[in-house]
Amino acid sequence: MSDFRTLSASCMASPQIGLTDIADAKAQNVSLIINNRPDGEEAGQITGAQIEQAARDAGLDYRAIPIGSAGFGEADVQAMADAIRDASGNVLAYCRTGTRSTLLWSLAQAYQGGDPEEIAAHAKAAGYDVSPVRAAMDMLAAKAG
Repeated sequence: MSDFRTLSASCMASPQIGLTDIADAKAQNVSLIINNRPDGEEAGQITGAQIEQAARDAGLDYRAIPIGSAGFGEADVQAMADAIRDASGNVLAYCRTGTRSTLLWSLAQAYQGGDPEEIAAHAKAAGYDVSPVRAAMDMLAAKAG
């Protein structure tokens, strides 16, 4: 059973997905799957290439923006914002628990001028805490505005 969590009308976050989740994503009008998890993070982890192949076989786009232990950089935030903006339908972003995907989504939303309070509320409703990046969200939103 898929664990897709709604962040906005067009974006969801999820813990690690498997091949069977691709059909669920397509059924929820997802057009783009974003992988925020580096390969090899844990033993037995399905690879990004396997998810990409399954997504493309189902007619979905795929983008990898892996976030490792070094954390988030401006290029990652820009890549996430661009991916979401350019998607032709809903977006599903995933990582090990969904937290990195949600944090990166939050930063991308703030980068594009979103209200940090509203962004944080959406993340909280989905079960995620954005406090680790809240100061960066405020800074990005102020810079965008």
